Amino acid sequence: MVGVMVGSAALIIILSVFNGFETVVLNMFNTITPQISIIPAQGKTFDPNTTYFNQLKKDKDVYSFTEVLQENALLKYNNKQAVGMVKGVSLDYLKNDKLDSTIKEGHFVLRNKSGNSAVIGSALQSYLAVNTVDPFTELEIFSPKKTMSVNSINPADDFVIKSIRVSGVFEVQQEFDNGIIVPLDFARGLLGEDKNVSAIEINLQPGVNVDDFQKEVIDKTGNGFEVRNRAEQNRSLYHILNTEKWAVYIILTFILIIAIFNIIGSLTMLVIDKVKDIAILSSLGAGKRLIKQIFLFEGMMITMSGCLLGLVIGLIFCLFQQHFNLIKMGEENTTLISAYPIGLKWKDFILVFFTVGIFSFLASGLSSNLSVKKIDQINQTI
Repeated sequence: MVGVMVGSAALIIILSVFNGFETVVLNMFNTITPQISIIPAQGKTFDPNTTYFNQLKKDKDVYSFTEVLQENALLKYNNKQAVGMVKGVSLDYLKNDKLDSTIKEGHFVLRNKSGNSAVIGSALQSYLAVNTVDPFTELEIFSPKKTMSVNSINPADDFVIKSIRVSGVFEVQQEFDNGIIVPLDFARGLLGEDKNVSAIEINLQPGVNVDDFQKEVIDKTGNGFEVRNRAEQNRSLYHILNTEKWAVYIILTFILIIAIFNIIGSLTMLVIDKVKDIAILSSLGAGKRLIKQIFLFEGMMITMSGCLLGLVIGLIFCLFQQHFNLIKMGEENTTLISAYPIGLKWKDFILVFFTVGIFSFLASGLSSNLSVKKIDQINQTI
């Protein structure tokens, strides 16, 4: 019973911690991942100036409608160079009030009185040693011209070179932190795109159903576009999070099974101890099925009691961790979150309860068969 109790508590605590980490990671990604992304099914860019997209921009359910133009480019700061993703966005992008939470240094500003400015990812900023408070040194960005001259003497003539001041540094995740966000008109001049965009990013008004909105846009745009929600935009991330959680669940379940099957030894000792009682019940007319059910119920009662106690202990621990941050992850200001996060989901409690119930039934069934064998031995003796 103690083994089952500890195993059940450990399983619910670890599943809840994984839920907490999943929430933290998804919240980080969702700060800059739109609810809906529209990209071309073929090619890199498309013309957003169509009747439907113009109507969609004015739709009452749409909170922000951001035109995006992005491409890899060479970035140079002082004597250091690196390749990074340049993402040009329209001003609607700044309607996202969570952007400031991603800022590690400076401010999330794309245009000020002195002109255009950029926000750079922390990984790129660290590599290039970009100083956001230096008003004199600007970041240079090189992008190949669409019409390159083969006979050009100076290789620089084949590139569009633009400079921009860096106003801030954002930090989300490695995939995003190797890029730079600039105003759309700056990106158009750099990449030589007068009207086309790479994507349209849409965030919806509070209360609007994302799935219903996505289906409506898919119906309107047809096969020429891919319309993705957040899970589809970060498919690999969601897959990794789910895989890790289920892998941990399976490993801990094996440990729990070992504890559950210890009940076989306990019930075996009980059957041996109750041989006289079994003989009395048998002589009073109790059949094999009834005696088997008695020991089956006994085994189920022991394991399920341990399971329920474990779930209660796990719940209490999770609530304390959630409200009082009992177990820290590291020193203050050295990690993104100070304590292990907790995310309680009732389906995890149900999953653990039924997992224990199924294997408890199997273990108790095997043990109860021994009582039937004892009845046969008693009958042979008589």
